[in-house]
Amino acid sequence: MPKDMGMSKEMDMNGRGGHLYMQTNEVKNAIIHYHRSANGTLTEVERVATGGAGSGTFKPISGQESAPNSFEGAGSVILSPDRKFLFATNGGDNSVSSFAVGAQGKLTLIDTKPTGNAIEGKSGTAKSLAYSPSKDMLYVVHSFGPDHTRLMSVSSDGKLTPRAEKYTCNTPDKPHRVPTMGVLSPDEKFLLVGTTFDVPIAISGTYPDGSPILWVTGPDGETKSVASNAPDPDGIVIHRVNADGTLGEGSFQDGGGGSPFYIAFLHNRPDTFIIAYAVGDGVALGRIDEDGRIGVGKVVPIDTSRGKIAELCWASVSPDDRLLYATVFGYSNITTFHIDGLELKVAKDPACPIVEGDGTFRGLCGDVSSGPSDNWVSPDGAFLYQIYGNASKLVGYATKPDGSLEEVTSVAIPYNSPEGLAGF
Repeated sequence: MPKDMGMSKEMDMNGRGGHLYMQTNEVKNAIIHYHRSANGTLTEVERVATGGAGSGTFKPISGQESAPNSFEGAGSVILSPDRKFLFATNGGDNSVSSFAVGAQGKLTLIDTKPTGNAIEGKSGTAKSLAYSPSKDMLYVVHSFGPDHTRLMSVSSDGKLTPRAEKYTCNTPDKPHRVPTMGVLSPDEKFLLVGTTFDVPIAISGTYPDGSPILWVTGPDGETKSVASNAPDPDGIVIHRVNADGTLGEGSFQDGGGGSPFYIAFLHNRPDTFIIAYAVGDGVALGRIDEDGRIGVGKVVPIDTSRGKIAELCWASVSPDDRLLYATVFGYSNITTFHIDGLELKVAKDPACPIVEGDGTFRGLCGDVSSGPSDNWVSPDGAFLYQIYGNASKLVGYATKPDGSLEEVTSVAIPYNSPEGLAGF
């Protein structure tokens, strides 16, 4: 292990803080690197250009000129398990950047390469990454297909090589599906891809008041929801990872609820994962077997008295697998759940006060929202960090045993565009 990497790890293990990274997703994209102090406060260290383009305030998924949660996805900034590399998508021009993580967590740009998908319209949609260290392979998921997942080889020095392979989340009768993120199983044998829409809002359109059209006429003439897995049981796509890192044909499986948006494996149970549902308004526990078949438990809902759809989209699992922190995009706050064996229970709903935006953005339920998106929990479980794009804030919370969250820090971030959180 390089000396500087060892110093960074020791700093975190000894409770002296760590590092947090977020991409601005501005047209000239950059990674903001924060130092994370022992008391949870954030101090900006540097902004490092990715060499690629973000979408800016433009939201490709809906065609809105300015809105948070640009790509309806997660995992756009990730670290390699050994913390040697940081990878980030550039959704505006469909490229990926790799960085070396050096002394005190500082970043050095290594490479920026196109994913292989052409840009159609105002912006590309590369937005989620998963990395297999045993295969030296990076998996890049795009919001729009048909070639949703592309591959890149990663060399020992972090250089990227785009590959010709391409994989779709579409089906013959669903040619415009929108995946949300790709996640590798802990044993790196399977890539799980979550989805949110069978028809994106950019195609289904909006009503005169600006609210999205959520019901469309299907190929059979019947009216159906634009949300994935609602009710068709095919919302999670699972690929077997081959010996050379390429993927097998996708298996379309039941995600257990409407729009199985976010997937996160537990830290200490490698066959068990949680799913957060953008339309199902809750979370569920799932398990995967050695053949790549999944089984999903009952959806545990949040309080939706404010209106449906709540858009519970992002989630972080505490290091001890006892608490789940779920971001509720439409409500501008966070709900926490207790994880007890194979049972999920609501712990605090909400777990923190609403963070107000500027009043210009509304969620699918019609509520004015500050558009909270990606979140990240520190390795010791003491702090949770949450992006509120429409409020131009990155907020840090101290976590409490009962699931409640207490704000301890807030830093200004670019308006509406930022996404992705990773750190140590």
